[in-house]
Amino acid sequence: MSRYVIDKKALDDNIELVKKLAGVPVIGVVKGNGYGFGIKELTAVLKAHDIKTFAVTEVTDIPILKEVLDNEDILVMRSTCVKSEAELIAKNGATATIGSLESAKIMDEVSKELGVKTKCHLKIDTGMGRYGFMPSEIESAIKCYSFENLKFTGIYTHFSSAFRNSELTKAQLTMFKDTAQKIKDEVGETGIMHAANSPALLNVDGVSLDSVRIGSAFTGRVITRNKTGLTRLGSLEAEVVDTKVVPAGYSIGYNGLYTTKRETKIAIVPIGHYDGFGLAKEKEQYDLRYSMSVFKRYLKKQQMYVRINGEMHYVIGGIGLSHTAVDITGTDIKPGDIASVDISPLMVNPRIERVYK
Repeated sequence: MSRYVIDKKALDDNIELVKKLAGVPVIGVVKGNGYGFGIKELTAVLKAHDIKTFAVTEVTDIPILKEVLDNEDILVMRSTCVKSEAELIAKNGATATIGSLESAKIMDEVSKELGVKTKCHLKIDTGMGRYGFMPSEIESAIKCYSFENLKFTGIYTHFSSAFRNSELTKAQLTMFKDTAQKIKDEVGETGIMHAANSPALLNVDGVSLDSVRIGSAFTGRVITRNKTGLTRLGSLEAEVVDTKVVPAGYSIGYNGLYTTKRETKIAIVPIGHYDGFGLAKEKEQYDLRYSMSVFKRYLKKQQMYVRINGEMHYVIGGIGLSHTAVDITGTDIKPGDIASVDISPLMVNPRIERVYK
């Protein structure tokens, strides 16, 4: 049975390094099933490192988080005009994102009906182009602060290109600060200011503000230009379930994509597309284009591979839904030996068990 394995000690080290680099309180972003590390599992670890605020994008994650949290804050990074979503946020005492006047109206209406005052963070759009008030919409943004059932405790933006464009990121930061100040001049206190995500913290100086939102940096899988000291975490593992020897000229895989050139020993590993291994559009199409892509990878020595007992062995015959054939010729690999593949946790099926070691 496959499982996704995370080195707990290395994760602890990543978290502490991020906290040191930030120099301000860290908001633990656990969207996307905790960036693939398991939302409850990662949240519990972050909480143990004294992180007090957690962020998600799906409102359905709120009840899941509350199972492992006590009095920590939950920030929903989605400005929503859907009443049922607003109700879920307000009922659970989570913090809403307000990115439009309409979303403020809906959240105020729901809060009044429930007899609560909902905490909110105002979202400023400085170039991402999704949620948030553009700097030209300051008047509308200011109106949000007049709703009686909303309590604004923060204001933020999101950088669009922090992983590759420092100058643009700095320009967005300046725009955000200017816009936030104009709003503050009109309404008074606006709460904490935050803008930096993982790429921004690791690539651009001076972006921390009052807090930073970190997700991918915890996994060590974040795009940066320089060495960060973070450890790349996560591997998909399973035991070899069988081995066999086939003669030269034997076809392996769907449509005979691979033909052995010599007597070949094969290991069968129960990892495939269902688990998240090798997921790509081209690999879902067993046609000429896929065959050509395999051939090109072969010429470039870029075949997919699996590590068994720590050694690299190439995949042959393509990757199936739940099985992969691996060339283990010349080895004493046997059923029960551990096979692993380096794969982004975001690509791993959420149903696969996350194991912290």
